[in-house]
Amino acid sequence: MTTMTMTTMTMTMTMTTTVMMTTMTATMTKAPERRWSIRARVLTGMMLLVGLALVAAGTASFAVQRHELNDRLDESLIRTVKEFEVLTETGVDPRTMDRFKHAEDLLYIAMQRTLPSPKQGMLSLVADKVRWTAPDIVQTRLEDDPEFIEWAKSVQGTNHIRLGTVETEITTYRAVVVPVSLPADHEHSAFVLAYDYSAEAIANDRNFMIYSAVGGSVMLVAALAAWLVVGRMLEPIRRLQTTAQQISETDVSQRIEVSGNDEFAELTVTVNEMLDRLDGALSAQRQLLDDVGHELRTPVTIINGHLELMDPNDPEDVAQSRDIAVDELRRMSLLINDLVTLAKSNRTDFLQVKPVEVGKLLDDILDKARGLGARQWRVDYRTEATVALDPIRTTQAMLQLCANAVKFSAEDSRIGLGNEIIRDAHGGTTLRWWVSDAGVGIQAEDLERIFERFGRGQNSVRSSGSGLGLNIVQAIAETHGGRVWVNSEYGKGSTFYIDMPLSTGSKEA
Repeated sequence: MTTMTMTTMTMTMTMTTTVMMTTMTATMTKAPERRWSIRARVLTGMMLLVGLALVAAGTASFAVQRHELNDRLDESLIRTVKEFEVLTETGVDPRTMDRFKHAEDLLYIAMQRTLPSPKQGMLSLVADKVRWTAPDIVQTRLEDDPEFIEWAKSVQGTNHIRLGTVETEITTYRAVVVPVSLPADHEHSAFVLAYDYSAEAIANDRNFMIYSAVGGSVMLVAALAAWLVVGRMLEPIRRLQTTAQQISETDVSQRIEVSGNDEFAELTVTVNEMLDRLDGALSAQRQLLDDVGHELRTPVTIINGHLELMDPNDPEDVAQSRDIAVDELRRMSLLINDLVTLAKSNRTDFLQVKPVEVGKLLDDILDKARGLGARQWRVDYRTEATVALDPIRTTQAMLQLCANAVKFSAEDSRIGLGNEIIRDAHGGTTLRWWVSDAGVGIQAEDLERIFERFGRGQNSVRSSGSGLGLNIVQAIAETHGGRVWVNSEYGKGSTFYIDMPLSTGSKEA
């Protein structure tokens, strides 16, 4: 007796420990410290992407414009050189009306006919000295830059045109030196033309600065717009967080308001459905703990009371106490087995569905039911069809209904079994099973309560079962997508029905 009592106490302690561990786990599990909000991370990522795009576009545009600037300056210098060459070959000295004989005269006429651009300058070198300079209206004064003059002298002694970039303390030039050699000249002369490259580049850089300013302004506007848009998009997440914070172990009634029809709205609906299932599961768990505690407390109290009052020196009292304890422990074992079955009904592998010939299955159920009691067992109606269902669970539910029919009917009374395919007005089909008896029936106020966990009618006997039989039948029906219901008349008998909706793959013979 002591061993069985200790087993019961161990089971109760295990259940209590499980609940305590669950509570401790929930208490110890804390959300990680948040460093960056989703809004900030999304906005940062967007701004980095936009910034990189603007930098890449600006850099490419700057490089292209700088390359075009170089090409434009070189093209202008080369065009002027070609005009100077044409003047050298075909030009006429206006004083003699003959071909040019002296480079000094050619350079004078060439500079008179050349109009420099605002950032362009020119001069003429004769015998390594500056002979002619640009008009006073020209802003770029090459003669005022000694370093540039020295460079021009160093390259003008050759017979080849020199085009290059010159860096001085004053500025940077893009210049060309055209050597001039006429038959009457004994000294080197040169025509020098140059652009103030730094001044030209400043104009190009100014465009880039304007682009940068506009890009920065666009980024600020985009950041503000993105902040508002992302905040609006994440509003369901914030509502979800607020609702989750308001949910406690004892209150999961809060729901999130659904707005819009996007993915966040679908997420909100999914979370609300999850909360509905969680609410139902917690309610069922609380009810189960209350019911199990109540149901287990009674047999433990009975066993403990008889053992404490038992006279160990009285063999008859010992035997009587033993029988009572064994009977109570047997009922506790039945209760635990039924609870395990109900717990498994929430698992995805509770059903093993396969095509079954329901007519043959009904015959098998009838053969097994005959051993439950001396009754007039009959088949009211048999349908010949192949249906997808779990034959083991269906047999379990039907035999439970048969056992109830035997329990509440007189010996040699009639019990009928049957199944039939029912078609509704909407075109749907349902496989209906039933067990009917001519027993005591069920009072009207008990019709709903008998399917509850540990629910019993007023005419039931506590020690005759665990009180979970019809609840198991209901779980089997619901996992098949159907339901269980009863039609009863008190004092005349009852008929229990199990409805299983059929899929389109089911075939009627």
